[in-house]
Amino acid sequence: MAQRQHSQEAVCQCGKTTIALSGGPILSTTCYCESCRTAGKQFERDLNAPQTVNADGGVDYLLYRKDRVKIAQGAQYLREYRLKPETPTRRVVASCCNSPMFVDFTPGHWLTIFRRRLPAQAPKSQMRVMTRDKPDGVELSGDIPAYDTMPPFFMIKLVLSWAAMGFRRPKITW
Repeated sequence: MAQRQHSQEAVCQCGKTTIALSGGPILSTTCYCESCRTAGKQFERDLNAPQTVNADGGVDYLLYRKDRVKIAQGAQYLREYRLKPETPTRRVVASCCNSPMFVDFTPGHWLTIFRRRLPAQAPKSQMRVMTRDKPDGVELSGDIPAYDTMPPFFMIKLVLSWAAMGFRRPKITW
């Protein structure tokens, strides 16, 4: 039986910037690492961005293969931010309304889309990662698995998706 291809869009808060996503995500996760939380809080504080960091300190993402991502409209609004100039990770915001759109680990083959940019029916988190960095005093519910680091399952999914792409690493440009 052929697998059903589906598509959806990641849209900024004001609707001027859209990212077309084809197929399903590699996985859906909530990250608690220091850099995700720091960047999210900076966006909220410095850019008056829509909420990025959850009340428990996590940031919700869906990971997509780069070959299944296309900037559909509003490319002129996209601005990249890096926590340090030399870091290979860029976080991209739609400047029209300061909506965080995605995180691009530039040497990687996947793009990390901020969950809040997708419609409500987008997949919910399958796991929590990097929980060793969660804020002090935060107690996580046991509704989904939680890992102190990146679990083997996470890494295996990334490698399998890369193999399905022929080990290519497309660049996301606009």
